[in-house]
Amino acid sequence: MELPANIQDLIEDFEFLDQWEERYMHVIDLGKQLPDLDSAFKTDATKVKGCASQVWLVSNYNEKTHILSFQGDSDAHIVKGLVAIVLEIFSGRAPLDILALDAEPVLEQLGLAEHLSPQRSNGLRAMVSRIKAEAASRQ
Repeated sequence: MELPANIQDLIEDFEFLDQWEERYMHVIDLGKQLPDLDSAFKTDATKVKGCASQVWLVSNYNEKTHILSFQGDSDAHIVKGLVAIVLEIFSGRAPLDILALDAEPVLEQLGLAEHLSPQRSNGLRAMVSRIKAEAASRQ
């Protein structure tokens, strides 16, 4: 499956960063660019289970366009950057496209897989699972 242009752009951005520290800082910068989630949306219902840090994901399904969009936030800088990456991969797509998209190879190409702690890797998988479950519920 050919990756969408925005995901290819994301991968290319990370390819320019040789050192893990540069990639780490880029992840944090992506998190800083992510708009803060309104505190009204930071509830137990929107909290992602399985993340060591607090992570919230909110979905919005457009009935007319059949597009599923997400907003997210975290209380930790690096994790907020990971939220931004996950949203870049999945948000703004039809549920079937979300379900067909495998995030694992994308995250490997970004060089994140081998550098994240087991807790952060589990949290990342939990975010992806939550998004996939939301997409499945829209079928």
